[in-house]
Amino acid sequence: MILADSNLIIYAASGNYPSLLDWFAENQPVASAVSLVEALGYYKLTATEKAALEALFAELTVLYPTVEVFQIAVDLRQQRSVSVGDALIAATALHHNLTLATHNAKDFEWITSLSLVDPLAE
Repeated sequence: MILADSNLIIYAASGNYPSLLDWFAENQPVASAVSLVEALGYYKLTATEKAALEALFAELTVLYPTVEVFQIAVDLRQQRSVSVGDALIAATALHHNLTLATHNAKDFEWITSLSLVDPLAE
């Protein structure tokens, strides 16, 4: 299974990446609740963008952080300077043994136990 990073969810909902929408349909990734907050919580979100994101999230299974996910995120942040959001998303992927799909692979490459894929680079 695959966990979609926030950036891919935002790109897919934008309508500017039709091949990414195909990738979502074919791979049926899950999403972290952190991505829900990051994408829908953007303060300059237009009504059209909000509707597109909500429609995409309605098609995704959203995983909420558990105590174990929080502990992994703490461990990651103790190793390197990483945002809370990225740490929680990576921790979710690690805890559930998921591949992380992201267009920001460089932000996660240092986590050697994390499997990464960039559908926009394929």
